Amino acid sequence: MKILNASDCIESLDGNGLAATIGMFDGMHRGHATLIKALKTEALARDQHTAVITFARHPQQVVNPQGSPRAIMTLNEKIAAIAATGIDYLILLDFDQQLAQLTASRFLEMLHRQFKVNTLVMGYNHRFGHDHNMGFDSYVKQGQALGVEVVKAPEYLGKYAPVSSSIVRQLIASGRVEDAMNCMGHPFELEGTVVHGFHNGRGIGFPTANVGNLHPDIILPHNGAYAVMVQVDGLWHKGMVNIGYRPTLDNGHQLSIEVNIFDFDSDIYGKPIKLHFIRFLRLEFKLGSIEQLREQLSHDKQLSINILDNYISQQS
Repeated sequence: MKILNASDCIESLDGNGLAATIGMFDGMHRGHATLIKALKTEALARDQHTAVITFARHPQQVVNPQGSPRAIMTLNEKIAAIAATGIDYLILLDFDQQLAQLTASRFLEMLHRQFKVNTLVMGYNHRFGHDHNMGFDSYVKQGQALGVEVVKAPEYLGKYAPVSSSIVRQLIASGRVEDAMNCMGHPFELEGTVVHGFHNGRGIGFPTANVGNLHPDIILPHNGAYAVMVQVDGLWHKGMVNIGYRPTLDNGHQLSIEVNIFDFDSDIYGKPIKLHFIRFLRLEFKLGSIEQLREQLSHDKQLSINILDNYISQQS
C-alpha cells in the first residue's frame, strides 16, 4: 500500500484511475470491512486501483473540539489495519479549517484532479463536504458534472448489525469489550510502555506490569477487571488487567492500568506492551482484607484462563 498526503499528486496511473472510499475508519469494524469489499468489487469491474481516503485527526477536533470523540485506534494502528485489507493507496489528509470549508463538489473536484479518483464508493449513510446535509442523489449529480462516478456501498447487515464507530466507542466505554470485539471483528487494543507502579502485586502473589505512556486520545474501557491477551517482546501471553484506583490497597486517586501476565516472570520495565481486551470480568470494588483480595484475584485468574483458552481455540 502506498501512502499519499495532501501535497502529493498522481501524475499517471495504469488502468482507469482510482476507485476510492472515504471515512475516518476508526476501529476498522465490520461495517468498514463491508465498505472495503464493495470498493474492491467496483474497482475490479472498472479496471481501477483502490484507495482509502482518511484523515490524520478526527474532523470534530477542528469543527467541534470540545465534542471530539476519543479514538478507538491510533493513527499508526489504523494505517496498519487498512494496509492489511490489501488496498493499493491510502490518501491521508490533514483535516484543517481550509478543508472543512470545502463543499462536496469542490472536495470531489480536488480528489479527481489531484489523485485521479474516478469512482467514489460511499458508505450507505456517509456524508462529506461543508454542505454535508445533502442527499446521495446530489452527490451523484455533482460527481457526474466532474467525471466522477458515485456509487453507494451496501449496509452491513450481518449478525452484529448495526455497527458504527460511535457504537463501538460506547461499548468500550461501558466495559462491554466482548461486544466491541464482535462488532469490529478483532479485539480492542491498548498499546503503551511498562512503567514503574506501586509494586504491591508481587507481595500478594500477583505481580503486575503497570502500563503507561498511552496515546492521550485513545478511549479507555470502563474501570474494572478484564481478561486480556498480552504481547511483550513479540510473544502473546494470557493475563488479566485492572483499570482503576486499587481501593483495597488504598493507592489514592491515580488511575492505573495494571496487568498480571500469567506464568511470566521477566523484567520488562521500559518495554512496549500491547493488550487485547477479550472480556469484562468484574467492576472494581474494595475488599475487607489482603487475603480477600488474594482470593478474588485467584478467582479472576482462573476465570480469565477459561475465557482466554476458549478465545484462543476459536482463533485456530
